[in-house]
Amino acid sequence: MSAFQMDKDWLPFHPNPSKPRFRVPPGSVDAHCHVFGPGDVFPYAPERKYTPCDASAEQLFALHRHIGFERSVIVQATCHGADNRAMLDALQRSNGMSRGIATVRADVTDAELAALDAAGVRGVRFNFVKRLVDTTPREVLFEIASRIAPLGWHTVIYFEGQELPELYDFFTSLPTVVVVDHMGRPDITKPIDGPEFGLFLRLMREHSNFWSKVGGPERLSKAGPPDYADVAPFARHLVTHFPDRVLWGTDWPHPNLKGHMPDDGQLVDYLPSIAPTAELQRQLLVDNPMRLYWSR
Repeated sequence: MSAFQMDKDWLPFHPNPSKPRFRVPPGSVDAHCHVFGPGDVFPYAPERKYTPCDASAEQLFALHRHIGFERSVIVQATCHGADNRAMLDALQRSNGMSRGIATVRADVTDAELAALDAAGVRGVRFNFVKRLVDTTPREVLFEIASRIAPLGWHTVIYFEGQELPELYDFFTSLPTVVVVDHMGRPDITKPIDGPEFGLFLRLMREHSNFWSKVGGPERLSKAGPPDYADVAPFARHLVTHFPDRVLWGTDWPHPNLKGHMPDDGQLVDYLPSIAPTAELQRQLLVDNPMRLYWSR
């Protein structure tokens, strides 16, 4: 029996995702996905706030073959804390076809950062969702961002839409490219041109170092699959107004979902509703992630 038991309210990833009808462009990148454990090989962090299902690198790469993606960006999971070994193992297994986003602490050494860089890490993630992590002081986060800037890395930030007014000045002070997870998790029952999402659009419009991921409709939708029609207008607005600063990812294996577990094939079929032309699809899935993650 495994030393780690999945939380009872955790939904395991879809066991048999459909084959997408939409064929993504050659060289497409899943720019936001995770690996979990396996816990017996890469133990989960003692301070974690959830225990997930195991989701191995082999299972991730098999999914990518099934849905047509050639490359990936593997984001360090909060359940592993700052122990990046599972993510780094996946990078090594990818033979250069994956890049990584790490979690590091303030005491990380220059040698450790250099080793992460050599392994394919290209950024660090700061999580501001209090139900998932304990808050780290902003001065510590700013110091980490300052140390990774000379490496050409970027900062990934995860927060919820209602928190942006309080975090706005800190975010705009960061000395790196900044990538926002899940469009800043807007309340999609509110209008696109309303004050909440409007502030996020202002952030994107006035600060050219900000990028946005436009995946994760299953986290925001009230309408649900397969079309996620209530989320698509928000993502489409970002793709069409900021076509050179958007990324998309599956978010496999979809951590901390309580409502439904998405079919990853349906998530791929959702793409034309947010990137309606071949040019926008290529920018979103190939050109932008290649420029950000594989330019060196």
